[in-house]
Amino acid sequence: MTKKIAVIGGGVVGSTATFYLSKHPEYEVTLFDEATGQATSASAGIISPWLSKRRNKEWYQMVKLGAAFYPDFLKEIFSNQEIPTEVYQQVGTLLFTKKDKHLEELLKIGLKRREDAPEIGELIILNPEEIRNYIPIYSKNKRALFASGGARVDGKALIESVLAAAVKQGAQVVTKKATLTKIQNSKPFVETTSTKDEFDAVILANSAWLPETLKPLGYHVDIRPQKGQLAQLQTDWKTDNWPVIMPTGEKDIIPFSNGKILVGATHEDDMGFDLTLQSSSLEEMVLNAQKQFSQYISTNDIISGRVGTRAYTSDFAPFFGEVPGFENVFAASGLGSTGLTAGPLLGKILSDLILGKQPVLDPRKYPIQKYIH
Repeated sequence: MTKKIAVIGGGVVGSTATFYLSKHPEYEVTLFDEATGQATSASAGIISPWLSKRRNKEWYQMVKLGAAFYPDFLKEIFSNQEIPTEVYQQVGTLLFTKKDKHLEELLKIGLKRREDAPEIGELIILNPEEIRNYIPIYSKNKRALFASGGARVDGKALIESVLAAAVKQGAQVVTKKATLTKIQNSKPFVETTSTKDEFDAVILANSAWLPETLKPLGYHVDIRPQKGQLAQLQTDWKTDNWPVIMPTGEKDIIPFSNGKILVGATHEDDMGFDLTLQSSSLEEMVLNAQKQFSQYISTNDIISGRVGTRAYTSDFAPFFGEVPGFENVFAASGLGSTGLTAGPLLGKILSDLILGKQPVLDPRKYPIQKYIH
């Protein structure tokens, strides 16, 4: 008997869950996504979580497994064909610190973590001249820690690829805003401006918009929106194989092929769901990259920007599981700026919960009832 599954939210978590569920012909999967302000499509990710000093062990376990999950995940998406470099490429990561002596501390952390995360790859501290062998425009004199396993991913290209693969497997995509209805002793209903259908199970993967979905049903949801902006530069440099650059602070430099470079992103907690691109913010980030990394990075190279809305909990921890008191409705959120790193894994976990499989992460360590009640 066919089971009807609804997924609300078409970012990296929702699209991945849709892909894995649609692999099963006994499931009829419909993804609902209004596609407004989605963080994934506006983002460019650095898949290099291993050197973070963040102390939350559950968070690290999620992002570590998320990074390790990527190669096999993309092989499935592209049916074992060559993965397009505009979607994902392992190019390594260059990480800088405020004080040079801290590089040795990071190296020790990395070597320890590599024991159970071999995907980190080679770890080595590079001097300025060695950095220029990777990136000729580097014009500063600081050393950096290089991790060869680091990768870059373009959020928009990733989502388009995942959804195309899901649709090929039979999934439907509805580009309309969807609301959830809870009727006592019945299955959940999902409603748009033109339809209202009953589903056997629902996945809520709509990030910062999760409170909007659940509050009308009487739930308190500990999620806040955060605005993120990225500057896109077009240059004449041969950037195809440049590693990702993580200078001091949060404004990373992410080179892609054919001279494209993304710089950012902002972390704006007081802007709500505002999606206005601010040229002053884009220029500030590029000037910061110029100061931290290279005099050859210029605001004159800015051709556009990206903007989206992330979701954070009050303690910055992610969660997932079945919504308390709402049978067969599952939710996940709170990934913040690590959405592209952990998102595919979390989407797979949500699909496993629907399928009755044991997920790779224990839901009790990411308690949904702490954030939704």
